Amino acid sequence: MANSVDMDPDVALRLFEEGATLVLLGVPQGTEVGIDCKSWQVGPRFKGVKMIPPGLHFLHHCSVNSPNCGGEVGPKMGLFLTLKPRDILLATWDPKEEDLDFSASQSEEEVSRIRATLRDLDPFLGPYPYEVMRKWVSLTDRLSEEVATGLQPLSGRICAFSDVIPEVQLRHTKDRAEQPRNDAACQSMKEGLDRLPRMKPREGTEMRFSVIPEKMYPPGATPAEITRCSLDQSYALETVLQKHHQLQPLNLLGELQFSFVCFLIGNVYEAFEHWKSLLALLCRSEEAMRKRKDLYLGLIAVLYHQLGEIPPDFFVDIVSQSNFLTSTLQDFFQFAGGSGVDVTLRKRAEKFKAHLTRKFRWDFEADLDECEPVVVELPDGVTVD
Repeated sequence: MANSVDMDPDVALRLFEEGATLVLLGVPQGTEVGIDCKSWQVGPRFKGVKMIPPGLHFLHHCSVNSPNCGGEVGPKMGLFLTLKPRDILLATWDPKEEDLDFSASQSEEEVSRIRATLRDLDPFLGPYPYEVMRKWVSLTDRLSEEVATGLQPLSGRICAFSDVIPEVQLRHTKDRAEQPRNDAACQSMKEGLDRLPRMKPREGTEMRFSVIPEKMYPPGATPAEITRCSLDQSYALETVLQKHHQLQPLNLLGELQFSFVCFLIGNVYEAFEHWKSLLALLCRSEEAMRKRKDLYLGLIAVLYHQLGEIPPDFFVDIVSQSNFLTSTLQDFFQFAGGSGVDVTLRKRAEKFKAHLTRKFRWDFEADLDECEPVVVELPDGVTVD
């Protein structure tokens, strides 16, 4: 580990005195270890990270096979940590699980022993990558410890690949005999997919994201109300806020940041899909935009920093060549320019639109396909005369 940027001496002294320390013992040489937006392949002398600014951080790692065994890199695993000034967090490498075991941090005696020998450990501790601190703060300034803890799996580990098990265990011969035989050729893709065992996440490993309603309209809605709620998704957004972020609606922005970090740094595809769903819901809620100025001013600030981390063609669909982000933000800018929207929010949205057009050359003035019908799904038993 090496710091590529010379740190200001005053900052270095302050972090040395007040910064937290991660002591990570037994991590195999070549393992990829990172904190926040920076990662390294560790060497034989590595025993942790020092001078970590207090606050929320994302510690992540990938196990790596030895060069003699191919040198393959395993899936990334990570966890959010909240560190206080002068904190010492101790973990040891578990070779069987290929993960860090933090149980030693629960022992005050063990932590005190490490604190007493910290000066001896210092040459083996790499400094926190201060050059990425500004970026990390800009990507997580709305994400609190409470929100991160509530969203990450109960296991405390965020993994790039889901840990799944069969829905039906088939422990007995009789159970297996009742399953469709797989010794004949499939006649269709659907038949092949139906033959695959149905899987579910292992208990405690699931992300605990807010649930976005499948139906964007209230129970008993008329066809006219269903159409209105499909065009303006404020009802669904308010449902999410009431159920998951009733006391602190702005925590929804923290969830948006959590999803983005888990995808960008943790390589969790599920988090990317949730980020897209949350963003689409926020951008297509016209009435909420008029009522919740602070939420949408915060959304612009969050997106400003997030979009700076992604290539401009990242969201282009390979098949349709349509860009999810430009079409979603096109709806946002249309609603933000409507009547009843706060003047400050409208002006901020105009500046953001100009910034994206200039930086990415995205066209937000294309036809909005206003003539195309909006397809909505009616509840069972509801018909249109």
